[in-house]
Amino acid sequence: MAVATLLDVSQYITPGMSEIVQKTVEKKHTGFSYGGGGAMEDLLATPAYVNLLIHAAIETVDHKLPKGYITVGRSMEFTHEAPTGTGMSVSIRATVAEVRGNRILFDIIASDELGAIGTGRHERVVVNRDDWSKRVQERLQPVQRIDFK
Repeated sequence: MAVATLLDVSQYITPGMSEIVQKTVEKKHTGFSYGGGGAMEDLLATPAYVNLLIHAAIETVDHKLPKGYITVGRSMEFTHEAPTGTGMSVSIRATVAEVRGNRILFDIIASDELGAIGTGRHERVVVNRDDWSKRVQERLQPVQRIDFK
């Protein structure tokens, strides 16, 4: 197994950093694209909603890391409490709640024009891209289906 290159993440990422990502709900974000039927066809699908939460966390920190470092998802807990229709705008605010070693914990709030639609907690881990790629290749070597670079 490759040895990870450790980085003092707290030099680059601090609690309180936040970013807002906005997206207009399109047909590709709805239940229609995820196999839902009926009324779900015109509503923001939960998988697309979760993708927006993750994207907001990435947008908050990845560009602040030194070259060669990225974040990868580790865990997520979320709620999706209210429907959002096609054409509506969704705003996702991801805020760094805590930095622990190479782990970053985010508090995430989602809303649309009508109010809150959900919340989340998401953890991402800072890794050296080259070291991580080597670990991925070593793990996937038995199946040799993916040439990851």
